[in-house]
Amino acid sequence: MNFDFDLIIQSIPLLLIGAGVTIQITVLSVGFGLLIGMFVGIARLSQKGIIKFVAAVYVDFIRGTPLLVQIFIIYFAMPIVLGQRIDPFFAAIAACSINSGAYVAEIFRAGIQSIDVGQMEAGRSLGMTWVQTMRYIILPQAFKRIIPPLGNEFIAMLKDSSLVSVIGFEELTRRGQLIIARTYGSFEIWMTVAFIYLIMTLTISRMVTYLERRYRINDQH
Repeated sequence: MNFDFDLIIQSIPLLLIGAGVTIQITVLSVGFGLLIGMFVGIARLSQKGIIKFVAAVYVDFIRGTPLLVQIFIIYFAMPIVLGQRIDPFFAAIAACSINSGAYVAEIFRAGIQSIDVGQMEAGRSLGMTWVQTMRYIILPQAFKRIIPPLGNEFIAMLKDSSLVSVIGFEELTRRGQLIIARTYGSFEIWMTVAFIYLIMTLTISRMVTYLERRYRINDQH
C-alpha cells in the first residue's frame, strides 16, 4: 500500500478549517456548560428539596444517556415539538452545552464540598449573605481545585464534538468523511484527522498544567 503524502498536503487546509469549527463548538459548549454547571452544581447543594431534586434529575438524565442520543433529540425530535427546523449549528451547541453542563455541575459540586465548611460560617459571621459568601469566598477557592477536571471535560468535549457530524455539521470529523468520499484515501485522512485531534488535546493539557502551576505559585505567595 502506498502512502499518499500529496493527498495529506492537499487536504490539510480543509481539515484545519474543520478543526477551527471543532474548537469553536468546544469553546462555546464548555463555556455555556460552565454557566449551566455552576448553577446546577450549587442547586445540587441547595437546602430546598424541589431545587435539589430538579438539579439531580437533570444531571442523572444527561449523564445516563449518550450524547449522540441527545443530539438526535434536539435536532430531530425537538422540531416536531416546536414545529420548525433547528439549525445544525444551534443543535450542536445546545446538545453539547447541555451535556457538558451536567458533568461540570458534578465538578463544581465536588469542588464546593471540598472547601471547609468553616469558610461559609466565617463569611456568614462577617455579615455576608449566603450568596455573597459563595461568590467571594467559596467559589474562588473551589475554582482553583477544579481546574484539572475542567481541563479533562474540555478535552472530552473536544473529542465528543465529532458526534455532531451525524447531523451534517462540518467539523473536523465530517470534513474528513467528505474528503474520503471524494478521494477514497481513508488511511491517510483518518491518520491526519487523528493527528490534528492529538495536537489539540495535547495543547489543552499543557495549558491546564500551566494554569495549575500558576495558581499553585500564587497560593504560596
